[in-house]
Amino acid sequence: MADTVLYEVSDGLATITLNRPEAMNALNIETKVALRDAVRSAAADGAVRAVLLTAAGDRAFCVGQDLKEHIGLLAADRETGSGQTMSTVREHYNPIVRALAEAGKPVVAAVNGVAAGAGFGFALAADYRIVADTAAFNTSFAGVALTADSGISWTLPRVVGPGRAADLLLFPRSIGAREAYELGIANRVVPAADLRAEAERTARALAEGPTVAYAALKEAMAYGLTHSLSETLEKEDELQSRAGSSEDHAIAVRAFVNKEKPTYLGR
Repeated sequence: MADTVLYEVSDGLATITLNRPEAMNALNIETKVALRDAVRSAAADGAVRAVLLTAAGDRAFCVGQDLKEHIGLLAADRETGSGQTMSTVREHYNPIVRALAEAGKPVVAAVNGVAAGAGFGFALAADYRIVADTAAFNTSFAGVALTADSGISWTLPRVVGPGRAADLLLFPRSIGAREAYELGIANRVVPAADLRAEAERTARALAEGPTVAYAALKEAMAYGLTHSLSETLEKEDELQSRAGSSEDHAIAVRAFVNKEKPTYLGR
């Protein structure tokens, strides 16, 4: 795996770190491939019970597409007529977002700085966002004459509502940490100096939790957003049967009756 993305698994927690701080963690091809592979690995690894997505440096979480590389790729496209540059959405961004959103385990994003374009989209694909008080978000796409990608046309309206999403997409601007919290983009805002410790503490708590139940909660919420109440009730029945037959549920019930703290196995 390229060193533009760092990947580490420890005690059930996979930590994925974007590692191009000198470029504000912009996404060149090497980084996109490495991030896609890291997120897929974390999602597929049964030993991983939670994922922490973060970035190196203190200026940026991820500013989206590396436009310096992008300019050269567009020029090559014009010469060859291949149109390959924008295939990055299909080859990189879509698989990254699917793996984050559909992973059968909770994903925490620790947003340490600017999250723009695809960086904003990746943060929204996480289940829980802890944001430094110095961080900011920007949709950015319309500012470079592009439409939305990285799932943001799906996630942003569901987080902030269609009207606010239209405003933020049509008129890109910097959204500070406090406003991000008020809009529901940030679940928590913490001092920048405390971000990494707080994010790790939160992600490790989730890694020690009832993984089957967390996976079912993710699936239930995603399903309920696009289905009727009746269909969602049926889905809840299905998922509750799954969670109820897990070892962790039995452990939790015994611990509750015995007034003990449960130690979950993640199955």
